[in-house]
Amino acid sequence: MSTSAEPRVSGLEVRSIDYVPLDERHGKLWHLGPLWFMSNAQIATLAVGLISITEGGNLIWSLLAIVAGTLIGTFFMAFHSAQGPQLGLPQMIQSRPQFGYVGALLVWLFAYVQYAGFNVFNTILAGQALHTTLHGSVKLWVAVVTAIGLVVALVGYDIIHKAEQVLTYTFLIIFGIFTVGVLVTLHYPAGSFDLSAFKVTPFLAQFGVVAGYQISWAIYVSDYSRYLPPDVTVRKTFYWTYFGSALGGIWLMVLGTLLAAWAGTHFDTIPSINAAGDKIFDGFGAVVLLFSALGLISVTALNMYGGSLTLISAIDSFKRVRPTLGVRLLTLVLTAVLSLIGALAATSNFLANFNNFLLLVLYLFIPWTAVNLMDYYVVRKGHYAIAEIFKPNGIYGRWGWQGIFSYLAGFAVMIPFFSVGTLFVGPAAKALDGADISLFVGLPVSALLYWWLTRSIDVEAETRVAEAEAEMLERAAHEHREP
Repeated sequence: MSTSAEPRVSGLEVRSIDYVPLDERHGKLWHLGPLWFMSNAQIATLAVGLISITEGGNLIWSLLAIVAGTLIGTFFMAFHSAQGPQLGLPQMIQSRPQFGYVGALLVWLFAYVQYAGFNVFNTILAGQALHTTLHGSVKLWVAVVTAIGLVVALVGYDIIHKAEQVLTYTFLIIFGIFTVGVLVTLHYPAGSFDLSAFKVTPFLAQFGVVAGYQISWAIYVSDYSRYLPPDVTVRKTFYWTYFGSALGGIWLMVLGTLLAAWAGTHFDTIPSINAAGDKIFDGFGAVVLLFSALGLISVTALNMYGGSLTLISAIDSFKRVRPTLGVRLLTLVLTAVLSLIGALAATSNFLANFNNFLLLVLYLFIPWTAVNLMDYYVVRKGHYAIAEIFKPNGIYGRWGWQGIFSYLAGFAVMIPFFSVGTLFVGPAAKALDGADISLFVGLPVSALLYWWLTRSIDVEAETRVAEAEAEMLERAAHEHREP
């Protein structure tokens, strides 16, 4: 099927966790670039670049940690993106072959918490940005942002792609000017670019948070590539996702580090952006903040969309769901209401502990990404009986003990290496003076253990089942029901 067809933007999206049939595949591969660029190029990402500076690192080593963490973390995220066109499924439902029909609830719970946590932070930031520029109550603006995000998420896949494209082009102009201004007009403390002032703890803290932030996108990516035709290559899907996300992430995290180095202990995200923008010319800070609010609305919609898919998947584990517009609407509204309640109830402590939240996300999804990628690229090599994923007693079973055990084992061996601010520092991290290297422990343990435990899987037999059920799968998709 050709990949050159224009996207369909025709009313509300109906599909959710169900398989996308071949004759509904559409869009262009390059659309993944602006989608993942703009998803990362918003001011919530800016806050990720503050860790090293606030923990005593200097500017140059903070920048190097950001680049290294982004390049490594995005590597795993982008490989998940390539699964979407091949399977025609959203990301989290793909966990059933590894964790089982019911067992996948383990990771879906964590995923839903992540969606909610990020939306609390995103909507509060957007509310503060709009309060600073347009005045009015922060809580009122939080409600407005949530409502607009809900509408965008309800319209669905195609409008999200289109919105991110338009925002990307606008971002390049506004933030291009802002970035040049930050580099030219701001002054940094002495020793900011001294390579001999390396400190291992702030460097690894910054590296870990950045890598975790990029890996946290792994639970989204197939959601936004699953409508693409299956003849797009894994390599090209990977490239468009990788470079889009990495460039957006590095840009905003670097800006965060530069602003934090300039403002020092006086740094506060919204006021500091406003002040830096006004140094370029009066009123430009407000322009940057207004556009930033639009970016935060777009990523709020992404979180609602992904949260809805995760919630539908969870409900389906207990009672088979007919994927309809009504189900989408119900789960989107519930997701929006929960994030709104969280945002309105959040205190300044939540914002202060956002970086701890990012680390917890890293810990929870490192073992999952290891198991999922090992299964897809090494164990089953992309061959799945998709119809069986929707069967409670299908070939993948209700409980995937290999995946669950590998996940828990990987998480367990990471615990001594955890370093979460003042919340918890494991014994191994203490021995390393607070440095966190849990990523390099949990990832290989979960991946290799899962590979060893799944050596007896008969992939050829599963492939034969997939071939036998292919026609039935397409027919069920056209009838808008699970196979």
